[in-house]
Formats: sequence, structure tokens, C-alpha cells
Amino acid sequence: MLVLHAISGPDPGDVASVPSRLDFDAQASVRALRVGYFRDWLKVNPATAVDRAAVETLKNVGMVPVELSIPDWPYGSLQLILFAEAAAAFEDLALSGGLDQLKVQTPDAWPNIFREARFLSAVDFVQADRLRRKVAIEMAHIFSQVDLLLVPSLRDEMLTITNFTGHPSLTLRAGFVEVKKARSDWAPDPAHTLPTFSSPRRVPYGVTLIGRLFDEGKLVSAGMALEQSFGVADQRPPGF
Repeated sequence: MLVLHAISGPDPGDVASVPSRLDFDAQASVRALRVGYFRDWLKVNPATAVDRAAVETLKNVGMVPVELSIPDWPYGSLQLILFAEAAAAFEDLALSGGLDQLKVQTPDAWPNIFREARFLSAVDFVQADRLRRKVAIEMAHIFSQVDLLLVPSLRDEMLTITNFTGHPSLTLRAGFVEVKKARSDWAPDPAHTLPTFSSPRRVPYGVTLIGRLFDEGKLVSAGMALEQSFGVADQRPPGF
């Protein structure tokens, strides 16, 4: 909230910025806040037992879990907008050959995305932008029913949706999971395989809250209450 307070408000140098307020009361009660969740998402990967337990923790702090549903739309198609805009921003790097100097060159790494984006059609871009508007309207409908959303942090749909609708999110430590292999956001690189561990490693795991547009204060109040109830934020490995 300290950082958000420093950057809140319109930016004279950005024609897309708008006046906004940042309302936050550290003593505000979270009781009766309605928190939506998608039950089907909690049943399958990447959701874990930590995600499912978090829904029960909502009740413990006085918030009200509300089961919701979301349309099964091709949310991944929104990525076309990101790819086109990113390729345009780094066009000089592409045309000068500078992309060849970047380290990660796997099929889904940014250098190849910048190259491929030059072959996107204008029709596809317009259709993706229309889907973006449709998704924004659906999110407004969802938030007419609840104050917040609780979602698995690694669920691709919500990560993509909020990247294109601007809804604020807060990820907080909620428990621990055991992993047997290191994870990467990039596609597998045969030349640099990810390490596996001889015995599973216990690592922190976070859940994510999504808030209404320009309503970060309520988002943080809920996060503070949940983090205190989870009781895991202060745990450290030996030596830290």
C-alpha cells in the first residue's frame, strides 16, 4: 500500500491514465465481505489442498464464500493483443537483429514471440480486442455479486483475464507444498533440463485475491486478515 500510495493518481505523461483514489483503512473490518470462488477450479490442477483450505479460512475470519461460475471462453486468445503490442514496442530490436542476442530462445520465449507477431492478421487483432471487451463486461457482472475473488495463483484463465481487464490482485502465502522438480514459465529446453530433487522440497505456496477496479484498499484488508489467519508468513528456512 505504501508503493501504491506513491504512484496513485493520474500521470500527466500518460494519456491513458485517469484520476483515481486509493482508499485504505488498516483497521477496517472484513466481516461479511463476499468472496467469490470457482468450485470446478479447486478440483483440478494447478489447485492444491492449500487452495481448498483457503476457502474455509475465509469463513474463519468472517468473510462469506460465494460459489460462482465463469464462461468457458478462449481466454488464451487475448494473448494476441499482448504479442502484437509487445512486438510493436520492441520493433527496433527485431529489425536490427538484436533479438538474436537475447539469451532465452525457446519456442515460446519473447524473441520468437516478437518475430511471430509480425505475421498476425489485423482481423485477428480486432477480434481479440472484441473478446477483451466481452471479458471486461463479464468481470463487471461477476463483481456485481461479490467484493473479491479467491483463485489458484497459477490458474491460467484468471492470470490472462486480469492482465487484460486491469483488475488488481494480491498473492499471499497460505501454506506449503512439496515439489519434486524445479518449475519454469518457459517451454522445456532440451539443452537445459530442469533439475529434479532426490527428496521432495517443502516450498511456500500462495493463493491470490482479485479485487474490483480501483478498490485496492479492500483487497489489502482482506489479505491482511487472511495472512494472519494462515499463520505461515513468518516461517523461514534455517539461516534466514
